Amino acid sequence: MSDFVKLEVADGIATMLLNRPPVNALNDQLTGELAEAARVADSSDEIRAVIIYGGAKVFAAGADITEMAEASYAAMATRSGRLQESLGLVAGIGKPVVAAITGYALGGGLELALTADFRVAGEGARVGQPEILLGVIPGAGGSQRLPRLVGPARAKEIVFSGRMLKAAEAHAIGLVDRVVPDDSVYQAAAEMVKQYAAGPALALRAAKQAIDSGLGVDLATGLEIERVQFAALFGTEDQRSGMRSFLANGPGKATFTGR
Repeated sequence: MSDFVKLEVADGIATMLLNRPPVNALNDQLTGELAEAARVADSSDEIRAVIIYGGAKVFAAGADITEMAEASYAAMATRSGRLQESLGLVAGIGKPVVAAITGYALGGGLELALTADFRVAGEGARVGQPEILLGVIPGAGGSQRLPRLVGPARAKEIVFSGRMLKAAEAHAIGLVDRVVPDDSVYQAAAEMVKQYAAGPALALRAAKQAIDSGLGVDLATGLEIERVQFAALFGTEDQRSGMRSFLANGPGKATFTGR
């Protein structure tokens, strides 16, 4: 039974709700439940898009330091592997994913938000990687996903200083994609992915995989990844219905089944 991560589905959109008061600190149980929720979200045909949400007050204020303060190297070598695996499964969900950020997204909380395709933040939200202030570095993707998003120099400044960024600054550097009033964060995230929930699921998965995989390879390899994904979609019902609808009725009128 999941205690700290609830997966709620409505109209093709799954909300991955963190529920570990008071600040959704990421402990072993929560990250394990994240992994299971990610597997379900990725495999379920009922789910067409995902929102990661920590509730109205806080997204996730980081890892549970009480579990780590006296941990040994051996213990953390194992635990960090599990943490990266869990967040890697969230990043690997083959559907559009948006993080809806309220309050704080710090440390592991920001690293979780970085696994999403998009980030919506409330005006009062604060984000950052404060691990350096504890004598360590980000351990769940912050040193890798953050520079790919905002560039290496900005990422280094954020990681080296450990400071918190206000939502407006995070938006200005591309760390978040939209800033809205604090009480509108979830609604804005839902609106962002609603358009994808009715889209061609296999084509959306292929597009996400092509972009994400292409970021880590040279251009020629990336183009080959794109070519293979593109050609494979000609074996889907959505390709046939999409192109037939275009020829008969013009763009944007097709109905997709996800097959």
